[in-house]
Amino acid sequence: MLATITWVADRGIELGPLFIRYYQLFFFLGFFLGFRWMKKVFKDEGIDLSILDTLLSTMVVATVVGARLGHVFFYDWGYYREHPLEILMPWKGGLASHGAAIVIIAALIWFQSKYLKPIGKSSLWLLDRVVITVALAAAFIRLGNFTNSEIYGQPQNSAVETVFVRNITDYVERYFARDVSEVDYIPTGKTLETDSLSLPEYQMRFKPTETASLDGVQSMVELYLEPLINRQNADNRHLYLPQDQLVREENGYYVLKAYGIPRAPSQIYEAIAYALIYGFLLLLFQRGAAAREGQILGAFLALVFGFRIVVEFVKANQKDFETGMDLNMGQWLSIPLAAAGLWLWIRSLKKPLKSA
Repeated sequence: MLATITWVADRGIELGPLFIRYYQLFFFLGFFLGFRWMKKVFKDEGIDLSILDTLLSTMVVATVVGARLGHVFFYDWGYYREHPLEILMPWKGGLASHGAAIVIIAALIWFQSKYLKPIGKSSLWLLDRVVITVALAAAFIRLGNFTNSEIYGQPQNSAVETVFVRNITDYVERYFARDVSEVDYIPTGKTLETDSLSLPEYQMRFKPTETASLDGVQSMVELYLEPLINRQNADNRHLYLPQDQLVREENGYYVLKAYGIPRAPSQIYEAIAYALIYGFLLLLFQRGAAAREGQILGAFLALVFGFRIVVEFVKANQKDFETGMDLNMGQWLSIPLAAAGLWLWIRSLKKPLKSA
């Protein structure tokens, strides 16, 4: 086991009155690079560049709307059925990539019928090209998920094990700002051995405010922090705080012992996989695979969602109802998409070549 990654970095940067999340930057970068590549494709194939802005807006809207509806209907319909207005609030709840995939395909079919059908370009012609950019965007989005400390893996020890403590830091700094101005985690190099995991030990340090007291921080830990952290379910737990320990003062900080819950950084696994898939799809395109319509789309669906089936085995459940399922919701949704991709890929090999 190598050194544990302790992920406590800020989620974004402040630019004057604005706070821009790294997730937003990665999301924008993925679409920007995809737009640049599609511009080159349209230019090389003599297609009017004026419709590219419409293609970009179609992709952005389809991604956000589809991902939101995917989360609502696939993961949390019981809640949103009772709170329908919150469907329009993507910051409350989440997004689901399977929903985005379905709506993007539908939106691109609409786009083709309106803008490309008159010049003889089919839906498969468009999809074969756009999915190359989608694979790249997916890699950037998963990097954004990592910076956001979300969609992480299950607890496990590994050479790249990661302890995600940003959520705990935010909680302390938000609700106990009267006593604590910042929190940090200093690895001691020691571990706590359990039946299944080796937990890295930290000094959890609170930088006190001018009005803070040792007794006040002790009460904060005993009454709020320790129960909150230790009672979280396995999919959301990132630290373990030993009970009945006394907070001590050391070098201007209030300090206590904490043990990290190491997890698989599954967001990084996915980002690397999607970047490699992007490279493979681009290579297929450069070698003329687009001449067999549906081949690149099929490869995209088979590889991306085939990988999703595998990587979900190391990811923490997104919702409680997935606990105890042999395959989680992400895997069940990936199976038909991967199968459809494999079918398209095989079918394309039997089709006559078309001019790219």
